[in-house]
Amino acid sequence: MTLSLNALVFGYVVLALGGLCAVGIFYERRRKSFEPEPTEDHIFRCTRCSYVYTDDPDVDRSRCPHCATPNEPVEF
Repeated sequence: MTLSLNALVFGYVVLALGGLCAVGIFYERRRKSFEPEPTEDHIFRCTRCSYVYTDDPDVDRSRCPHCATPNEPVEF
């Protein structure tokens, strides 16, 4: 049984692309397993002392832990 040159090249390309896809999927899953989960906390920046801190997602205004000034959450 003989294979044509076109069939050999096609098989090589399919195997190489399949291997690259498998490696990409493996590393993407591995990267996601080590990343921290995103938090739902709000981020606040104090208008008085410029301290940046977080608070629970159900808080609309939060007092700065350094100077006790009430602040609004930062919108990105």
